[in-house]
Amino acid sequence: MGEWIIDLIARSGYWGIGLLMALENIFPPVPSELIMGVGGLAVARGTMEFWPLLAAGTLGSTLGNYVWFLIGDRWGYARLKPFVRRWGRWLTLEWRDIEKAQRFFQSHGQWIVFALRFSPLLRTMISLPAGLSHMKHWKFLVFTFAGAAVWNALLIKGGHFLANYSEAVNRWAGPVVLGFVVLAVGAYIWRVVTWKPEG
Repeated sequence: MGEWIIDLIARSGYWGIGLLMALENIFPPVPSELIMGVGGLAVARGTMEFWPLLAAGTLGSTLGNYVWFLIGDRWGYARLKPFVRRWGRWLTLEWRDIEKAQRFFQSHGQWIVFALRFSPLLRTMISLPAGLSHMKHWKFLVFTFAGAAVWNALLIKGGHFLANYSEAVNRWAGPVVLGFVVLAVGAYIWRVVTWKPEG
C-alpha cells in the first residue's frame, strides 16, 4: 500500500534525498526519520551506499537549518515578528514559540545547536534563535553538520538493521511509512485549523 512511497524516496537518488532533507527542515513534508530510515533500507538492498547517503542527507539537513538561521540573523526581531504574526497559521508557528526557543538558547549556550539535532521537535526551531543571537555562521554550520551527521547515521543504521528482518519489513514497511505520512499531514492540518492568533 505504501511501498510506492519507499520506492519514491529510494529512487530519488542522493540529490533527491538531500533536497527532501533540506525541505524537511524548512517546511516538513516528510519526517527525516522516514527519509533516512528508508535510505537505510536502500543501503541494505544494495541500491544505495552508506557514505554518499549520509553526506547527502547531512548536507540537506544543514542547508535547511541554515535557511532559518539566515532569516533570524538577517531579519532580526523587527522584521521577523510581523512576518510570524501574518503567516504563523501556515507555518504552525507562534511568536511566543520563538521567544521560548530564544530563552532556551540563551540559557543553555551555543552547544545546544548540536545537542538538539537529536530532538524531533526542536532541531529546526533552535536555528531561529541562533540566528537572532547572531551566532557565528561557521560555528552554527559546524555544530549543525556534526549533530545531523550523527543523527542521520543512526537513522541509516536503524533502517539497515530493520532490513535484516526482510519478511516483516516487506509486510509492514509500506503501511508504516504510509501511516507516518498520514500522521504528519494530519498533524499539520490540525495545527492550521486549531491555530489562533495571539491576543
